[in-house]
Amino acid sequence: MKIIDTHTHIYDEKFQLDFDTVMKNIKEQMEGIISVGFDLESSRKSIELAHKYPFVYAVVGVHPVDIKKYNDNTEKELEKLALTEKKIVAIGEIGLDYHWMEDPKEIQKDGFRKQMKLAQKVNLPVVIHTREALEDTLNVLSEFPSVGGILHCYPGSFQAVKPFLERYYIGVGGTVTFKNNRKTKELVHALSLDKIVLETDCPYLTPVPFRGKRNEPVYTKYIAEEIARIKEIPVEKVIEKTTQNAKKIYRL
Repeated sequence: MKIIDTHTHIYDEKFQLDFDTVMKNIKEQMEGIISVGFDLESSRKSIELAHKYPFVYAVVGVHPVDIKKYNDNTEKELEKLALTEKKIVAIGEIGLDYHWMEDPKEIQKDGFRKQMKLAQKVNLPVVIHTREALEDTLNVLSEFPSVGGILHCYPGSFQAVKPFLERYYIGVGGTVTFKNNRKTKELVHALSLDKIVLETDCPYLTPVPFRGKRNEPVYTKYIAEEIARIKEIPVEKVIEKTTQNAKKIYRL
């Protein structure tokens, strides 16, 4: 079995010069990738790529840093897309970001709740972004007990997320390979493999040995290798189970 990268921004301009090569490598080496939007434009780009490539699926939504772009028209368009496009597999990436604070907390929470309601309405999972806002993020998630999904680049402890693991998977990315990232390593050690999916967040968060360079989906193998090392299990088992998990949550 091959790897599914559950979180990419493959439409990013950083892939312009060698896009065809990157996609060829994915096709040859991977099971598939999920292209995740951060606003309406990038969501549409994700859908276009999903139409063009059999191994690409799309996630549509508005990121908390771009939440000022979210209005009634945006919501209607996202709902229409979610109901008509078969290759849309989730609403995202949505959530809260108190690091950049482009918009006040209450405006972010309002946009977050609206998109959680949208996911509930169209019966899709969610892809959650949370940065320096974990408590508020988890509080909002607890308001929607029928919605599940992936906590992308989850920054917290095992104890904090434990009550949500029945409905949510944890996206583990390149930062787990960083030597001094004890927190994520401890989280991976505590988590059941049944609750982990692999992600790159490419072109960002590149794993060792390419840290500092542009990330790309085929680098998920280094994440799988590090998880295998931490959990002291064969890397093949990590790949098989995380791919099964990705298929399950995205209903592939």
